[in-house]
Amino acid sequence: MTTTPARPICPRPLRLGVTGGIGSGKSTFAAMLRDCGAALIDADAIARAVTEAGGPAIADIRDTFGADYIDAQGALDRVRMRALVFADAGAKERLEAIVHPLVGNAIAQAAAVAAQAGQRLIVFDIPLLTESPRWARQLDAVLVVDCREESQVARVQARNGLTEDAIRAIMATQSSRAVRRAAADFVVYNDALTLSDLQTKARQVAAGFGL
Repeated sequence: MTTTPARPICPRPLRLGVTGGIGSGKSTFAAMLRDCGAALIDADAIARAVTEAGGPAIADIRDTFGADYIDAQGALDRVRMRALVFADAGAKERLEAIVHPLVGNAIAQAAAVAAQAGQRLIVFDIPLLTESPRWARQLDAVLVVDCREESQVARVQARNGLTEDAIRAIMATQSSRAVRRAAADFVVYNDALTLSDLQTKARQVAAGFGL
């Protein structure tokens, strides 16, 4: 009788959450880790995908909030919805109840694909990591990209053209710098760093995870 050799068991990939306030440079840093060989799962990009035209959240958003919150292309009207959820905590909860399960399922599927492909490190780019208690038990480590609030405002103004009041309103919905840093296993202070400096930091972190 012949037997099939047992398939070698691959070690579970390490799971690193990368977070930071708006304008901190966290997504830039996460992308640099991807360039070092990590698998990257961008929670924000997934959230955008499920609320694009034809996305799985659109019908429920229309039913819950009305057609005024769907733009001419059939996607979520982000500007109108942002104004609503800032003014109405109940609306924020209703939107999250629609979007979060879809995003969570998509993240889990992407992580499973990365693990099956033999990735050593999966990087989760999560804007609101410290705001959600569910992430702590799903990650091996948390890296926070940090900078001064004044730097956050200046970067977002240069990138998106928002007013300082609008940016600070967004910042007020996020965890404070102190809360994020307290949750961190690693902190990258990205205030006066050049892109080259940040890439050096990313290579150092990647090397620490075996990449």
